[in-house]
Amino acid sequence: MTKVLRRTAACALTAGLALSLTACGSGREYTVPKEACGISINERTLDPFLFDGKELKVVGDSLIDTKGKGQGRCEISVDDWLVANLEVDKVDKLYDPMGDLDSFRFKNRDEIKDLPFEGLGAVGDYNAMVSTGCAAPTADHLVVLVTISLKAGGDVTERREDIQDFTLDFVPKAKKALGCTA
Repeated sequence: MTKVLRRTAACALTAGLALSLTACGSGREYTVPKEACGISINERTLDPFLFDGKELKVVGDSLIDTKGKGQGRCEISVDDWLVANLEVDKVDKLYDPMGDLDSFRFKNRDEIKDLPFEGLGAVGDYNAMVSTGCAAPTADHLVVLVTISLKAGGDVTERREDIQDFTLDFVPKAKKALGCTA
């Protein structure tokens, strides 16, 4: 075996060993709860925003018990890195997420067309907002804002579709949990 071949083999072996040792500590060591923020969560729609780590935490208010404040907010994080921020506001009218009032919330805002429920929606590169009727004793309408971590990488078009999928799955569950009849 020549000297160059031995060095090349040693380098390749060292690199392979380093990669295998690094891989031992990676992966998702946590389980995704069936419920977060007081509302059931679909792991399939949340999955695109999850990343490897040891611990998933849900911190903040239960969105169904806003303690008379009219709003609730909670965060889902992995190893103290934000995955998603979820907000529900009980309001007196339908707000248009495509209107000037809410333009500051978005980067590259587009309307969500054909909502599977009555309301108005918009999606951006890192968030979505839906305003919908509620007709519950404590709210005439709801505004739901879903914000995904800026750490969420990948293709922007795919990420926006994933945000929209998560939001359209989450909003009806929030409405049901809050006792909305509309």
